[in-house]
Amino acid sequence: MPNSKKMDRRNFVKKSFTAGAGASVAISGFPTIVPASVFGKNAPSNKINIGAIGVGRISREHDMAETLKYDRARIMAVCDLDSKRLADGKKYVNDYYTKKSGAPYDGVTMYDDHRALLLNKDIDAVLISTPDHSHAYLGIHAVEAGKDVYLQKPASLTIAEGRALSNAVHRTGRILQIGSQQRSSVQFRYAAELVRNGRIGELKKVYVGLPGDPSGDVEPVMPIPNNLNYDAWLGSTPYIAYTEKGVHPQNDYGRPGWLRCEQFGAGMITGWGAHHVDSAHWGMDTEYTGPVEISGHADFPKTGLWNVHGLFQTEGVYANGVKMIISNEIPNGIKFEGTEGWIFVSRGNYRASASDPVQNTENAKSLTASNEKIIGSVIGENEIHLYKSEEQHGNWLDCIQSRLQPISPVEVGHRSCSTCLLHHIAMKVKRKIYWDPMNERFINDDEANSMLNRPHRFPYEMKGLD
Repeated sequence: MPNSKKMDRRNFVKKSFTAGAGASVAISGFPTIVPASVFGKNAPSNKINIGAIGVGRISREHDMAETLKYDRARIMAVCDLDSKRLADGKKYVNDYYTKKSGAPYDGVTMYDDHRALLLNKDIDAVLISTPDHSHAYLGIHAVEAGKDVYLQKPASLTIAEGRALSNAVHRTGRILQIGSQQRSSVQFRYAAELVRNGRIGELKKVYVGLPGDPSGDVEPVMPIPNNLNYDAWLGSTPYIAYTEKGVHPQNDYGRPGWLRCEQFGAGMITGWGAHHVDSAHWGMDTEYTGPVEISGHADFPKTGLWNVHGLFQTEGVYANGVKMIISNEIPNGIKFEGTEGWIFVSRGNYRASASDPVQNTENAKSLTASNEKIIGSVIGENEIHLYKSEEQHGNWLDCIQSRLQPISPVEVGHRSCSTCLLHHIAMKVKRKIYWDPMNERFINDDEANSMLNRPHRFPYEMKGLD
C-alpha cells in the first residue's frame, strides 16, 4: 500500500476540478411520479442513487445491465459526450424501470458533462464505463466529489495516473471497485485458493494467454459528428483529426476502435491483461506488488490507424523467483505451474459483452488441472480462504452500504494495471528492465522512467501526479 508521505505529496484540493463546472447544466429530465412498485419493498430514500458516466457498449451490456438488477440501486442519471448515446442511455434505463413496474417511468436525468453530474448531491455513486484514457481522470473527480465508484478496468492509462487514483481513493475514504469481474467468478477464486494452499506444490511459473487484435488500414479524416464533443472525448491525450474507427461506431454499439489505438490504451496487454494478471496475482499472493525484472518483444504495426501491439511474448520475474509469461500465442486464460502439477483457469463460455474478441467455444472447460484430484480437493477450514463475491456490481453495492473494502479495491487494481503496463514498456524498449515495486520506479533507467506518465493536454490535466 502507498506510504503516507507519498500520499501527502500527491494531495490536492477538491476545488481543482470544480472550477468551471458551474457552466455545465443537466440537459433534461425531471422525474415523474414514480410508482412504488419500481422500488419493491425499499423506500426511494433507502436507494443507492447512481449516475452512469459513459453509456456505450460496455455500460449497456455489462455495467448498467448488471446494476439495474439490484432493487437497492437506482440509476437516476446518465452522462455521455455523444448526445445520441446519451439519449439512448436515458431510454435504456427508463425502459427497464417501465417494464419492471408496469407503468411509464421517466426519472432519468441526462448530463453532457460529468462535472455537473458530480455536483448533484442526490447521486451517491457512479459507474464509470468510458475509454481507458479517462478512467483515472474521472475516478479522481468522482471520489473528490464524495461519490463511490465502480470503475471499468484497466485502472489507468499510465502507472503515474494509477498511483494518483489510488492515493485519491485512500485520501477521501470512498469505496471504489475496479471492474475485474473475474474475481466474482467461482473458478478464478477456487483456482487461486488451490494454488495458495499448495495443491500444485511450490509455484514456479504462471502463463497468461490473451486474445489478439489485428492492425488496420489508414483511415481518412472525417468531419466531427455534431452529436459528439470530440475535444472532451480526447481529454488529456493529444489532439488528432477525427475518424469514426478511432472512436466508436455512430450507428451501433459494436466494439469501438479506440481499443486498438495506443493514444487511448495499450491494447490487449491492459485490455484483457488487466483481468488475467489480476487473477494471476490473486493466486500468486502478489496483489500489492509487481515483478522486479521484465523483458520481452512484440510486433507493432508500421502503418494504419490501429497501432497497438500485435503478436508478443513478455516475461516478468517476481522477488520470490516466480516467473509470469504473458503472450497472445498461448491459450486464453491462466496456467499456474508448480512442482507437483498445474492448474488452468479461464472464463469458459462467459462473455462480458457480445463483441468480446474471443471465439465462443461450446462447453469450454473453465477449470482443468494436471490431475483431477487437484480440482476435487476441498479447501479445509484452517486453510486460506479468499474473498468471496457472487457478482462484482452487487459486491460494490454491498460495500457502499457496509463501507467495507470491495473484492477489487483500487490498490489491487492499480498493481494489476501497473504490471500490464510494465510488460508494455518492456515491449517498447526491447530489453530487460528492472523495477522497484515499493517506490514504483525503474532502477537506473531514465528512458523507462520517462514512460511512467504521458503529457496531459490543457484543460484536461490530472492533479496528484509527481
